[in-house]
Amino acid sequence: MAYSGPFQPGDRVQLTDAKRRHYTITLETGGSYFTHKGEIKHDDIIGSDEGTMVVSHVGGEYLCFRHLLVDHVLSMPRGAAVIYPKDAAQILVEGDIFPGAKVLEAGAGSGALSMTLLRAVGEHGQLISYEIRDDHLEYAENNVAEYMGEHPANWDLRLGDLNDVTVKDTDGPVDRVILDMLAPWECLDTVRDLLIPGGVFMTYVATVPQLMKVMEGIRELGCFTEPKAWESLVREWKVEGLATRPEHRMNAHTAFLVWARRLADGTVAPKPQRRARK
Repeated sequence: MAYSGPFQPGDRVQLTDAKRRHYTITLETGGSYFTHKGEIKHDDIIGSDEGTMVVSHVGGEYLCFRHLLVDHVLSMPRGAAVIYPKDAAQILVEGDIFPGAKVLEAGAGSGALSMTLLRAVGEHGQLISYEIRDDHLEYAENNVAEYMGEHPANWDLRLGDLNDVTVKDTDGPVDRVILDMLAPWECLDTVRDLLIPGGVFMTYVATVPQLMKVMEGIRELGCFTEPKAWESLVREWKVEGLATRPEHRMNAHTAFLVWARRLADGTVAPKPQRRARK
């Protein structure tokens, strides 16, 4: 699938009508798509630029764009809940996922974060993804291959338990570790052994008890910096003249993100000091 340029056979195209309803089709020479407003011929789209409009045989109008990554993530089949784009963006920036990085991900789920990480590390980077359930692994494999056109050469997708992984299995330490699992505190020893000194560790947890356990686990281990935790809330606005106001619904809590960095072996970080109360 091409990411830009005129539409080609094989491209996934998102059709948007006047009511902002979306319909996704995969272009085929001679193909047709039928809506409640009539037939749309694929040949009327193939060869045209993105952002053009196609008209059905009874006058229905649809804007044509390729799927962005965010569109694919929110519409793809799921075996497990996905990491939403607002949190994936935080992971990329706060986790400092750089081109050429060697990243280990555990809890591949449906492959949403895998796609984001693969784009960030680039062709010279490497992503190693572990998933403990074979049905989820299949969803991740299919979703990533569908969006990227094939299984990326720099993506090592594995079925297995992170706690069974050693540095030998990853051909040396990794630059970043990202966890999305039910009990990440049970894998902290493994994360310590796999992560290079100075490497970034992040985990994604949905509930307050999970947050408390992973934060205390990081502190007790003593080989990471003081962890920090946060959540991101996103609210759209309706902007129509004097009717400008926040939307009634918002994308609020999805999960907490926890961040820490690996200390060098033998280093003991100073204990956080709080300002004395007067």
